[in-house]
Amino acid sequence: MADTHQRASVNGHPAPLGRDELANLLTTHIGQGRPSGPAQPHPLPEQPAPPAAPGPAVVPRLADLPGGLPVGWDVIEDLQIKVSQQLSTRDPDRTLTEDDRRALARSLATSTVAEWGALYAQGNAPLTAEQEAIIGTAVFDAMYRGGRLQSLLDQEGVEDLMVDGTRAFVEYFDKPRRTIERVADTHDELIAWVNRMAGLSGHGERALTQASPMVGFRMPDGSRVTASMLTSRPSVVIRKHRIRQHGMAELVRWGSINPLLERFLIACVHARMNILVVGDMGAGKTSLLRALGREIPEAERLVTLESDRELYLDEPGLKPGPVTFAFEARSSNGERTGDNRLAGEVTLSDMFATALRYNATRVIVGEVRSTEIVPMLQSMSAGGSGSMCTMHVRRPHAIISRLVQLCTEAGMVSEAAHHLIASSIDVVIYLTYLDETGQGGRKHRFVSHIYEVQDVVGEGGRPTTSELFAPIGTERRALYRNMPSFIDDLERTGQFHRTWLTDNPHGAWGPALQTVSPR
Repeated sequence: MADTHQRASVNGHPAPLGRDELANLLTTHIGQGRPSGPAQPHPLPEQPAPPAAPGPAVVPRLADLPGGLPVGWDVIEDLQIKVSQQLSTRDPDRTLTEDDRRALARSLATSTVAEWGALYAQGNAPLTAEQEAIIGTAVFDAMYRGGRLQSLLDQEGVEDLMVDGTRAFVEYFDKPRRTIERVADTHDELIAWVNRMAGLSGHGERALTQASPMVGFRMPDGSRVTASMLTSRPSVVIRKHRIRQHGMAELVRWGSINPLLERFLIACVHARMNILVVGDMGAGKTSLLRALGREIPEAERLVTLESDRELYLDEPGLKPGPVTFAFEARSSNGERTGDNRLAGEVTLSDMFATALRYNATRVIVGEVRSTEIVPMLQSMSAGGSGSMCTMHVRRPHAIISRLVQLCTEAGMVSEAAHHLIASSIDVVIYLTYLDETGQGGRKHRFVSHIYEVQDVVGEGGRPTTSELFAPIGTERRALYRNMPSFIDDLERTGQFHRTWLTDNPHGAWGPALQTVSPR
């Protein structure tokens, strides 16, 4: 085995390994049990190259809206009405499948735009075939996609789209924010867009009105929408989910984890550790949770509970997964019942009792924000081994305090909360988010800390935790610090071996993060 002491050192630690070097040093003992003599090196099995990240829908992109269309948006709306009328005539009873209905709508949009283009050319310069295709796509987008905002959502690298009244701000992962001066002609048009998208997404009960001035739902492409009329102008924030099917290999490629952390976390999933993923807003918690969920063995049964569907673990992945039931909360219509409950509302806490009756071997909660923390921890503590959830925490040292806060808000006393946390959670993963786009860089999301929560209450009555991975020196990403007490459980899965930690403390992180000094 390679002698790590012969490598150059950085801050008293061996220099970071490249991924090829790590592959030569990591050893596997799958199906062999514990070795009787010195461990013999075996290269880490080669993983297939991850598929290229899928782009937006394979339709011609609009030029940057507004102003990129060869005609005004009012023309698009008129054409969309005509196509909708033709569609209703051709399929009055909606007997077509949704895919066939959309294919028919696209065909009708093409023919309708061609007919309109012939009339348009009588008093104007004729449109090119490319311009007609752009208009046809805009008509289809107005019916089934994001309408006037779709071209912005289709741009490469978009993460968030924020609309304030009639103006929009586009945030990218690799460049500074961009301002679009007009994406709606009036505030009423923006509100109408919100309600139409809620209907397209199957959330017809969610509408932005004076009675319900806040609403959240997902768009047909999975993007998460939050809208409000409580701001000075109607506002909308869209969080785009660029990838649904990604797994741990993609997180390695993106630099969120390294190959050692990849193998460690996969082993934690197979060893049925209860995992809590935490970090600040936008740190990539859902992406990591989704990737971990795709490592759950096929033979298991999984229930996911979410306020808005973002995990998509019930959809077929790149490899077979467990039988999955995806529960989604339901918003109220704004009215109240006789006991002062919001009519029609179903919360995460409400869904827990039903979800547990599905005899799931694991429960995943997309994000715990409130009182649902108690049934989540109780589920973990009472036998829900291998369950997972995410939680918003600004700093690594505040994880336990945040858990206790949510438990006490749900009516528990602090002492009981400490014992419940200690008996429920095994592993906490903290993601760090660095935004350097304003300095000419890009956004970085990476695992910086991994903690073990031990089933014992320590000094001050708080759960005892130990750092398994944490930053060292100038390296801000997670490096190996301490051996987990459950290392035997990891080895029994056949997915991990302890020598990978002791012989490769840097875990093959690439070069240190490229930070750009302020200008």
